[in-house]
Amino acid sequence: MLTTAIKPNTYQDSVSLMLLSQQLSALPGVNKVSVMMGTPANKDILRATGFDSPELASAQPGDLVLGVDVEDGTDVAYVVTQAEEALKNQASRSASSGLRTARSLARALKIAPSANLALVSIPGQYVADEVAGLLDRDLNVMIFSDNVSIEDELQLKRTAHERGLLLMGPDCGTASIHGVPLAFANAVSGGNIGIVGASGTGVQEVMAQIDQLGGGVSNAIGLGGRDLGADIGGIMCLQALATLENDPTTSTIVIISKPPAPAVRKRVESYAQRLTKPVVAVFLGEKPDVATNGNLVYAYTLADAAARAVELAGRGRPAFGPTQRWIKALYTGGTLANEAAMLIRDQLGVIDSDPAHAQGYVLRSGGHEIIDLGDDAYTQGRPHPMIDPTARAERLPAVFDDEGTAVVLLDIVIGFGAADDPAGALVPAIEEGLERAAQAGRQVVVVASVCGTSRDFQGYADQVAKLRDAHVTVLPNNAAAVRHALALLATSSRPSTAGETEPTPPRIAQLLEDGPTVLNIGLRSFAETLATAGVATVQYDWAPVAGGDSRLAGLLRALDNA
Repeated sequence: MLTTAIKPNTYQDSVSLMLLSQQLSALPGVNKVSVMMGTPANKDILRATGFDSPELASAQPGDLVLGVDVEDGTDVAYVVTQAEEALKNQASRSASSGLRTARSLARALKIAPSANLALVSIPGQYVADEVAGLLDRDLNVMIFSDNVSIEDELQLKRTAHERGLLLMGPDCGTASIHGVPLAFANAVSGGNIGIVGASGTGVQEVMAQIDQLGGGVSNAIGLGGRDLGADIGGIMCLQALATLENDPTTSTIVIISKPPAPAVRKRVESYAQRLTKPVVAVFLGEKPDVATNGNLVYAYTLADAAARAVELAGRGRPAFGPTQRWIKALYTGGTLANEAAMLIRDQLGVIDSDPAHAQGYVLRSGGHEIIDLGDDAYTQGRPHPMIDPTARAERLPAVFDDEGTAVVLLDIVIGFGAADDPAGALVPAIEEGLERAAQAGRQVVVVASVCGTSRDFQGYADQVAKLRDAHVTVLPNNAAAVRHALALLATSSRPSTAGETEPTPPRIAQLLEDGPTVLNIGLRSFAETLATAGVATVQYDWAPVAGGDSRLAGLLRALDNA
């Protein structure tokens, strides 16, 4: 038997409706249950699935509608009673969760007057009015909700930009601000890579890949999927780029999107070229024609974008002195040394001044030097440097003391036949060299990669940890390490263009500097996750104004504004 039951003025979010449906479907004698709010679109779905009734026609958007298919002899009233009990239990659990809650926006702001971000996950038809009120109260906003009209999105983003506020979304599923994951996000290491994303799972994938590669994320700003379309024009993308350009914790920026509208792409690329920080762009579905364009680096896949970002991310702008212009590389692997020389030649266009490679110099150009310490010139009468790291440790002091050295580049090779602890053998010389350089007023950066696996007896993770503890930047492979070294030189030499991008508005700057204090409007699960993580959060138990009656809601707004 198919029937419907209406519970007036019983607004529930989508997660609560899902849980209620699961509980009722498990009751004996119940064949099928459909639990929805009484919006026009939902009522059409219920009618199409056989749950039509005179009661359904009278349901309002704020009413809970139970569509029930029960076996003969099962009392529908029993199912309704069980639904009421389930809702009471949900409310009781929510009340005992310790989460601060409010039933009005005014009350929520009294509880958390320092709130600087609203996370909105209410039905799309109500978003424009609710978010307009949030912007009026100078709150940055992340809109998880979908089904918001393009006209409303444009107006809201224009308003946000005029008021100096960040508006992420609509249909923004992922963000991370000051290390706080919002909506759908992952726990990743903090770092110096900022992300601007018009793709929720794209942002998640890049964040996760950066973490797995040993990098970290400063902030990930979601845009919503339509921001780089012709209608919106990249309003928030440009704001996000300017924000990350001025963010002192960010040294490299990643843009993730499907291909933008041509005019918007031109605007975004032109804007990115004015930044002092390298920008990795991945426009999914479009194969890049060029690898680089000024400070723009193009990637084809999300994993490639993450890898390039990790390679480019330095510790901010290196404080190299005027004489520090060179990469000095001491290698134990001949082929790894040749790969490094190849990449440096390609990137810098340098000509090798010693093509005969005497004394193991795989590259010698200007002050750039790559030496293969496994060359015959260094192994006569002594073990190969993979076996005995002493020869390399002995050469490191002179490299650090050279006033032209900016980056020291190393390979660490582990496995059968190699030294028991090649990284540990170099750490004292590295630490002493960095200290002497600092005392002389020079910043030297050490970059390395470890060639090996977790099954090698030296322990891949242990070797990486020892290097990082000695302030060495470790990249996942040799090519990445070389590109990172090159990026450090490029970042240091790039002239500052401070002032060419707009300054970050105070409310956005405060959000990134202090982290979010969140007003959650909609899905309670988002608030519970944030509160569990120790983020100051207030749950606004939102329900449609006037039970969802748009005419009455309009009259109430008019009276409120009178």
